[in-house]
Amino acid sequence: MAPNITSNRAATVTARVPALTKAPIPPERAYVTFLAGNGDYVKGVVGLAKGLRKVKSKYPLVVAVLPDVPEDHRKILVAQGCIVKQIEPVLPPENQTQFAMAYYVINYSKLRIWKFVEYSKMIYLDGDIQVFDNIDHLFDVEDGYFYAVMDCFCEKTWSHTPQYKIGYCQQCPDKVEWPAHLGPKPPLYFNAGMFVYEPNLSTYYQLLATFKVTPPTPFAEQDYLNMFFRDIYRPIPPIYNLVMAMLWRHPENVDAEKAKVVHYCAAGSKPWRFTGKEENMDREDIKKLVTKWWDIYNDASLDYSIGEAEEAEEEDEQRGIEQFLAALLEAGVVHYISAPSAA
Repeated sequence: MAPNITSNRAATVTARVPALTKAPIPPERAYVTFLAGNGDYVKGVVGLAKGLRKVKSKYPLVVAVLPDVPEDHRKILVAQGCIVKQIEPVLPPENQTQFAMAYYVINYSKLRIWKFVEYSKMIYLDGDIQVFDNIDHLFDVEDGYFYAVMDCFCEKTWSHTPQYKIGYCQQCPDKVEWPAHLGPKPPLYFNAGMFVYEPNLSTYYQLLATFKVTPPTPFAEQDYLNMFFRDIYRPIPPIYNLVMAMLWRHPENVDAEKAKVVHYCAAGSKPWRFTGKEENMDREDIKKLVTKWWDIYNDASLDYSIGEAEEAEEEDEQRGIEQFLAALLEAGVVHYISAPSAA
């Protein structure tokens, strides 16, 4: 015979179970970013954590760190409410490391985030990104696809490509038509600084296996992810990843005031290194975005508090109890028992 649960706490919780069976608790979700080395990028991740807190996101920030991230940096991240997960590097063959930027070589390690299967869906954000408006709704996009913002081909870092050489850009495809003699038009290409994906072990192992037989290209993991997810890629609007160059390359396509996510990826635009001396960095819109980042970073009221941690822990514990009892109720093994009066 199935046992009755008679403790006061259990009985009190059981009284609320029927409502939970009608509205099940949503699956686990999280934001995730990547950090390597002992440099100043940790400031970017701290700023991102505080930005997500300011826009009242419901979900945590997971930081995938390489072994070379020092302990004091990890403590800083934990103190800001981040979930720190160490991953091992993923590196291309030593003789194939010629990239558009030297530091791109380490970015293949981002492939490890596909093994975070304790989360059903994640939103990846580079450490030089800031979130200025709540984007939790992106977790509700249809499953089975890879979502990201289309990139721009107009910067000099693209000079090795036929797109750059003929002046073609997918941000303004009617300006310069793709010539027939170059073959089929290039598929849509996304910026990998922000994307929505579903962790999956099968996908993870396929990513690593395919990587071993795929020659590295100038944009490293971004090129690779574009190749791997080409058939399931779905573009989302530029407001979810405003790449700085869009402000001067395609101003007709973007509005910095409406951007929910800003990507400080242009040379000289990292707020914690900003001098305003690099090309395009004397623009007023850039200076304003840098100031907005610092306003969040310096806001002590956005620091993670012990109270928040304890409250989150209590909520997790309560959620676990309610999920357990809801499952038992559905199985027909829990009977409603009135809680005794406190008088």
